[in-house]
Amino acid sequence: MKRARPESMGDKIHRFRSVIVVVSIPMALVLLVIMLMPRSPAPLPASDAEIIGRKAGPSGGSRSYAVIFDAGSSGSRVHVYCFDGNLDLIPIGQEIELFLQKKPGLSSYAKDPKEAANSLTSLLEKAESVVPAELRAKTPVRVGATAGLRQLGAETSEQILQAVRDLLNERSSLNSKPDWVTVLDGTQEGAFQWVTINYLLGNLGKKHLNTVGVVDLGGGSVQMAYAISERDAAKAPKSTTEEDEYVKKLFLKGIKYYLYVHSYLRFGLLAARAEILKIAGGSHSDCILNGYHGSYKYSDREFPASASPSGSSYTNCRNDAIKALKHDEPTCTHMKCTFGGVWNGGGGDGQKNLFVASFFFDRAAEAGFVDPTKPFAKVKPADFEEAAKRACKLNVDEAKAIYTNVADDNLPYLCMDLVYQFTLLIDGFGLEPWQDITLVKKVKYHDSLVEAAWPLGSAIEVASLA
Repeated sequence: MKRARPESMGDKIHRFRSVIVVVSIPMALVLLVIMLMPRSPAPLPASDAEIIGRKAGPSGGSRSYAVIFDAGSSGSRVHVYCFDGNLDLIPIGQEIELFLQKKPGLSSYAKDPKEAANSLTSLLEKAESVVPAELRAKTPVRVGATAGLRQLGAETSEQILQAVRDLLNERSSLNSKPDWVTVLDGTQEGAFQWVTINYLLGNLGKKHLNTVGVVDLGGGSVQMAYAISERDAAKAPKSTTEEDEYVKKLFLKGIKYYLYVHSYLRFGLLAARAEILKIAGGSHSDCILNGYHGSYKYSDREFPASASPSGSSYTNCRNDAIKALKHDEPTCTHMKCTFGGVWNGGGGDGQKNLFVASFFFDRAAEAGFVDPTKPFAKVKPADFEEAAKRACKLNVDEAKAIYTNVADDNLPYLCMDLVYQFTLLIDGFGLEPWQDITLVKKVKYHDSLVEAAWPLGSAIEVASLA
């Protein structure tokens, strides 16, 4: 008998070709899908990631909270935020955040650090009450003091901060760390403010030219922050200290931003009053409304604050504001400067759409050229000039009858404040009088309104690192 010829591999493939086709097609489709799936991005170097804007994770189920105290020169405020796993804000009860405030600020207790800390107790208790008990030990609490404490000096401010740390350790069930209770340097404050507003507007993750710039006028300092190109960032003047660096690198939703940010200490609204009164040299001020005779206290100093016999004068007050704004100005060594010899960042697309916050909005609302019930308003710097000219013609009694929303202790300085704000925008930051700007108090986020304040930026940072 003849042996059967052994079946070759080719014969086998031919004989089972229909089975192979049926099996291989699904396998090929599976491999194709796997090849087309997006790969996880490489992790960012820790040294570069100063602020992380988003954290990967499930959007449902997981919740985290952050409690941020804004210890400003004019008062203390607490913000409580709740995030889902993707760092999207989710409501706390009926509101998107808890926000409470009280006066005076920590800097008003310079001689009694323990009492300064105790002034936060009621805010702390309310903040803790909205955080679920099982999450409190994991919930970070930060206290960021701003210009008010900066001006008290290192020793006094540290005594107050230590008293606050002791308060949190003894009375709070939240997660506190010593380095989370600190005086923010101005660049941190400005960067957090920029992150806050662009986060709420949904701009993070877009190119720098699609973001907005921010000017934040506080009581003791004013910050400007906006995204610039990598080329302009390379032109930034070198600084000897990290605090004075003009450019911060931020990684937000997969985009690397070069953020120009600078803080001008002594040029916040309340501090600027003192600088303007110094120009008068202890005599009458052309910026004080007629009929007022008194003094102005800022930080630990007191300044004579009485009206000139002829009353306030827009023209003379503006001259004083310009002098105060450029007080002790060194020679500008850069091609483009703002004031005080400070580099202006070079301008560019990131600065064209400017959001202006805090005291700018408050005074505009009190002066009547924006609606205080609206979260934002489109205005021009010239609107501050026109409001200043109207206010400077009045005496205190007339102003009280017209500007019913202005607090009594602010009323004598209404002319001064409006003149200074116009001068800061035009002579300080170099804006055009008829340039459109957005005054902002709150920003719409989905169906809610959120305070346009730096604490949200801080909360995003601390939550993303959890």
